[in-house]
Amino acid sequence: MHDQDRTTWWQGDREITPEDLAYIRAFTARFPGLARSELTATLCEHLDWLTPAGRPKIDACTKLLTRLEAAGQLRRPALRQEKSHPGPRVRAALATSPLPDPLPDPLPTLAGPLCALGGVRLRLAREARDEQRCNDALARHHPLGYKQPFGYWARYLIESAEHWLGCVLLSGAAKALSARERWIGWSDRQRLANLPWVLNNSRFLLFPGVMVPNLASHVLGQLARQVGDDWQARWGYRPLLLETFVDPRQYRGSCYRGAGWELLGRTSGAGLVRPGKHYHTHPKLLFAKPLQADFRARLCSSSLRGQP
Repeated sequence: MHDQDRTTWWQGDREITPEDLAYIRAFTARFPGLARSELTATLCEHLDWLTPAGRPKIDACTKLLTRLEAAGQLRRPALRQEKSHPGPRVRAALATSPLPDPLPDPLPTLAGPLCALGGVRLRLAREARDEQRCNDALARHHPLGYKQPFGYWARYLIESAEHWLGCVLLSGAAKALSARERWIGWSDRQRLANLPWVLNNSRFLLFPGVMVPNLASHVLGQLARQVGDDWQARWGYRPLLLETFVDPRQYRGSCYRGAGWELLGRTSGAGLVRPGKHYHTHPKLLFAKPLQADFRARLCSSSLRGQP
């Protein structure tokens, strides 16, 4: 037995048991001819390591196997040589691909009632250039800038009949929040299993010149109504809860209150503490918005994977 078999291994929110390690080693030794991609996909299926939509967690499994190999716990098939440069078709596609549309110049300056905009919609960014437009807008105009989202994510463009007004970014929920956990009432095991059904509204931007009363709450109301269908189509499952953080030094969260989000409390500001690392920020207001009436019962179930 390896000495580290007695040590608990974790990859993300998954505990890797000694039985898991033994199976990974036995399977790898039994099928040495498998390519690394085949090995990883097969282990995901055999260990039931799947996304909420039932797809193999390839990235997480690959990281675990790399860690095990670096620690001398595993020997994988040799890495096959990859081409160091794109082929002619790829180069041609890169050369002719359109650049993202630039940000509006000048930015829209709008004031007046919401009805004067002629209708406002949230458009899911499906094309790479629309995603890049959102990234650029957040980097330039959001107080927190842009940060690459982790886990599952979605970007929305906020548009009126004639103007691009801003954007919304959704990403993975915070790993652990005392106020949220008390409010939901789930156990640590339930949280680890069902956290993907909670989405974080990590960025919400209306361009600085857009001064339209009730617009922000109107957009958040649309988001709550349509994100379920959009997420189902994009990622294969339907979320149950939205969360967000608001810095009380700058904002009161009025638009979230107006859209029916509930204030759960404040974060501690300590973040997730890890050995050898220190992390501190200012406490934030924590808001949440249920997307389904039975959200609490479902989040407190043993596992949501495979449920509609």
